[in-house]
Amino acid sequence: MLAKRIIPCLDVKDGKTVKGVNFVNFRNAGDPVELGKKYSDDGADELVYLDITASHEGRKTFIDLVTRVAENINIPFTVGGGIGSVADVEKLLDAGADKVSVNSSALRNPSLIDGIVSRFGSQVCVLAIDARFTDGDWLCYVNGGRVPTERHLFEWAREGADRGAGEILFTSMDHDGVKTGFACEALSRLSEELPIPVIASGGAGEYSHFYEVFTEGKADAALAAGIFHFNEIAIDGLKHYLYDRNINIRL
Repeated sequence: MLAKRIIPCLDVKDGKTVKGVNFVNFRNAGDPVELGKKYSDDGADELVYLDITASHEGRKTFIDLVTRVAENINIPFTVGGGIGSVADVEKLLDAGADKVSVNSSALRNPSLIDGIVSRFGSQVCVLAIDARFTDGDWLCYVNGGRVPTERHLFEWAREGADRGAGEILFTSMDHDGVKTGFACEALSRLSEELPIPVIASGGAGEYSHFYEVFTEGKADAALAAGIFHFNEIAIDGLKHYLYDRNINIRL
């Protein structure tokens, strides 16, 4: 069985790392390159960098940031935000990214997934899905959680997997930043229904939440932001906690 992964996420706005609650009320969390290097040194398995306003404002993810990150860390990292074409992906990979995350653009044009996969392989394509539980169902949102769609979490995730995406990164907008635990019920269903790894995002607040997401939620990886940025949880301590509870984790 593959080891579970701990993935710090760095939401980048105007070149700064920020962290919000329920996708709003952002506060500054530091330099994205310095933080990435710290997490790499501290034992993180991977990193995710998301330009959280790129889709909304019609900008492209900053290539120079990706280049500087690649020069300073020695673990894989994923970049997302404002990716609308295979050419965008090529530029990011050339700058040093290992994977790309597509969200709004893929929902509007699902064939983007096919294009990325056919050109670079499934391992490069992470399908990110932001969803909120509404009237008994999980509805997908685009543009950094600003705009609801008519697509449903489970059917869209299945389509993404069928089109060749290598992983699903599911963020529960209801759980984002509130530190009460991950959306384990939805994550468990995703993990059972999909043939590809599921990354959990939204809700981490304490050690036990990671144990729950790997056991009850059946996630392959757990992503978190604020608890790492503001030194509420240390990656090394978290990994030893999980290891002591028989979770397959790299120390």
